[in-house]
Amino acid sequence: MFFLEDLWQILCVQGFQDKARVLSESLLRTVSESMGNSDCGVSELELCRDDSAAFHFKLIAIASILTSGVIGIAIPLFGSQRRFLKTDGNLFVAAKAFAAGVILATAFVHMLPDGSNALSDPCLPKFPWSKFPFSGFFAMMASLLTLLVDFVGTQYYERKQGVIRSKEEENRVGSVVDSGLESGILPAGDLNVKLFGEEDGGAMHIVGMHAHAGHHRPSHPQGKEACDGHVRVHDHGHAHGGHGHSHGLDGDDDESGVRHVVISQILELGIVSHSVIIGLSLGVSHSPCTIRPLIAALSFHQFFEGFALGGCISQAQFNTLSTSLMAVFFAITTPIGIAIGAAVASTYNPNSTGALIAEGILDSLSAGILVYMALVDLIAADFLSKRMSCNFRLQIVSYCTLFLGAGLMSSLALWA
Repeated sequence: MFFLEDLWQILCVQGFQDKARVLSESLLRTVSESMGNSDCGVSELELCRDDSAAFHFKLIAIASILTSGVIGIAIPLFGSQRRFLKTDGNLFVAAKAFAAGVILATAFVHMLPDGSNALSDPCLPKFPWSKFPFSGFFAMMASLLTLLVDFVGTQYYERKQGVIRSKEEENRVGSVVDSGLESGILPAGDLNVKLFGEEDGGAMHIVGMHAHAGHHRPSHPQGKEACDGHVRVHDHGHAHGGHGHSHGLDGDDDESGVRHVVISQILELGIVSHSVIIGLSLGVSHSPCTIRPLIAALSFHQFFEGFALGGCISQAQFNTLSTSLMAVFFAITTPIGIAIGAAVASTYNPNSTGALIAEGILDSLSAGILVYMALVDLIAADFLSKRMSCNFRLQIVSYCTLFLGAGLMSSLALWA
């Protein structure tokens, strides 16, 4: 009977309205208290608050981080034109491995824990933020979406490049045919066509570029012989009926170029997205005790992120305008974030519900993007390549620099 009476009261219109009103008022009160409580989450570092000193440290941070970013991204871009840091040199591979370790540690040790702390902050309502590991979920989804974007972008650029190449070949063949018809002579070395008297199985034929590659395709040895062939000079001519050709595969070079284009763009997206967050976090701080260690940590971090991004941009071989825009955009993102944070520091509450949720989600998404890029497009792409497997000394140096970069960036978590 008691159960039926309670059920009847709930089903009554007046009783249902009362319960709904009480529930909505309780929810609104919880949200408003968490958003309006400016004292929520005050740390011991805020006891070190000094607005004047903090502002001077922010100016130093802007100059230091901007300089580090510019130098970091400029070294591979300009160094690729010099012998000591060419993108196909061993020194570049080892330095890129160090930068990949820095990016990986940034994602796992800095970004993901920061996102987890923000989304599990006691200032947030317990439901739903304390009931589910949202930081790991957002990082996982970001990694999967990055995989999707990586795949779609690669397919798009490959098709675009294939269309451009086919049009160029059509134009080239058309111009050769036109000039040949006018002169009455068809250059046999430029066209893959049958001439008068040529039979399919006959010995008399003119071999064009593509047919020549098909008829005389070299067999690629495996194991040690493959490594020996990789170490030796790739581009060497062979006389086949008066024609010279190279054993370097143009298709592989084209595919590699497309991958570098996609990798550089996605990597910049991941770096820039979290650069905004760390810039804002530093800019809104009023504590010199917080800002001082961040200057060194973020400068170190910005330098090697810029080096990795600059290497990818250099390998992608963008034109000068695109390269300059990507480099400038990377270099100024964090300083602009600091400047915006400093401008709104007096009115911005980093411990409000909206700020914590936004910071936690963006940190987690950035961590997922950087984890994917570091492991798949930087580390795996280099460490599982034929070049690495055929050079034992390069393996040792690259693994050492990889772990060194990850270890040094991780150790910075002790101070920042």
